Amino acid sequence: MTEIITKKSIGVVLFPGFELLDVFGPLEMFGTASEYFNICMVAENSSLVESKQGPKSLAEYSFEEPITYDILLVPGGEGTRREVRNESMLAWLRKQAAHAEYVTSVCTGSALLAKAGVLDGICATTNKIAFDWATSQGPEVIWKKQARWVEDGKFFTSSGVSAGIDMSLAIIQKMLGQETAEQIAIWAEYDWHRNASWDPFAKLCGLV
Repeated sequence: MTEIITKKSIGVVLFPGFELLDVFGPLEMFGTASEYFNICMVAENSSLVESKQGPKSLAEYSFEEPITYDILLVPGGEGTRREVRNESMLAWLRKQAAHAEYVTSVCTGSALLAKAGVLDGICATTNKIAFDWATSQGPEVIWKKQARWVEDGKFFTSSGVSAGIDMSLAIIQKMLGQETAEQIAIWAEYDWHRNASWDPFAKLCGLV
């Protein structure tokens, strides 16, 4: 009998000034297991959204649509400085986080979750260069200065940019098993940092 696989939906929120690798690093990992995941790009309005680096990505879904996602992925980037004042964004994040099986962020994406109140009382981390600004968005969050990523219940938050790839592989390992995660890392020729506490950048940025 053929196994029937129910795909998990991944809602990736885009906004002007998002960081490219924050989005497409994790999506390369999840997308390699496309039989298990359905990736959906979402923005306040369904349209092309310009990244910090310039290239635009198409958000096929908007905040107005009555859809909730199994996995929420929130990238960082310079645009987060504006989005922490965007109540439409914050309200959408609160709604999605309440329903999601996993809530994840890369870089200063955790600042958006923190500003929305989603991370209150939760252990989390963020970009080390922008640590002071990001952590100021959520005084009730238990911020970890030294961590590649932090897992606290259904919440996975990662450090700067490339750390999102390691976090995503950790989530895949949790959901699909170690062998699948290892096969994806090998296929991508990626040197997977499996230790969540590996974080030389905290010291480089004077946090420890």
